Amino acid sequence: MRAELELCAKFRIPHSQLLGGDGRWTELDRAKALAWEEWQRSVCPECHTRLSEWDPQRGGDRHAYVTDTLRCPGCELIEQERDHVPTDRSGYGVKIQLLPRHHQHQAKTPDQPSRT
Repeated sequence: MRAELELCAKFRIPHSQLLGGDGRWTELDRAKALAWEEWQRSVCPECHTRLSEWDPQRGGDRHAYVTDTLRCPGCELIEQERDHVPTDRSGYGVKIQLLPRHHQHQAKTPDQPSRT
């Protein structure tokens, strides 16, 4: 249900429409949307946990989660490229993105016919 409500919020549609309804907001749709927003406000924007999950007095556990470290090769490449972006005004607004290698190659050689 959380995944469905997250998708509804992203596309700003009622839950009943996601399930095949006509797209009109019902009382149940509104109740679900309000409950989803209330639940979202209780989630930490950094670690995505809720305080109640950590609080034994509210049914939580001080050791509810453990940390795990991972390295994303894509994020690593972006950070490496960011080192080359000027820190003065000439670097303002510079966005770094990842493109699949074959798209990047095509973008640099626009005179070649595309392979679609």
